[in-house]
Amino acid sequence: MWNENELSKMVDGGIPFPMLTDGGGTIGTMYGVYDEDAGVEMRGRFLIDPDGIVQGYEVLAPSVGRNVDETVRQIKAFQLVRKSKGTEVTPSGWEPGKLTLKPGPELVGNVWKVWKPNMNYNK
Repeated sequence: MWNENELSKMVDGGIPFPMLTDGGGTIGTMYGVYDEDAGVEMRGRFLIDPDGIVQGYEVLAPSVGRNVDETVRQIKAFQLVRKSKGTEVTPSGWEPGKLTLKPGPELVGNVWKVWKPNMNYNK
């Protein structure tokens, strides 16, 4: 209902990923975001991969809004890492078309040498 009546008016064409409605709090209870006394859930965002594994999550108080663009960015980053089978990883703030990193022991403590925030890197 939220997507149809409100979010679709804020995001052209609606959001490009499925959302879950949990009126009874069953799933919210499983994820620890359901407030039984109030009968509502905190704002929880869970990114679950095709294998059913939670890859990322964020839980916010109802008074703080979420950032759909950041959610979409994270989904794209998880998809890239999955497609590369872990041979590429994304630094903080990564966006499609920007520099990815090759994981390994030599990267530990050396990310700063190849990554600078707010710069438009190309592969």
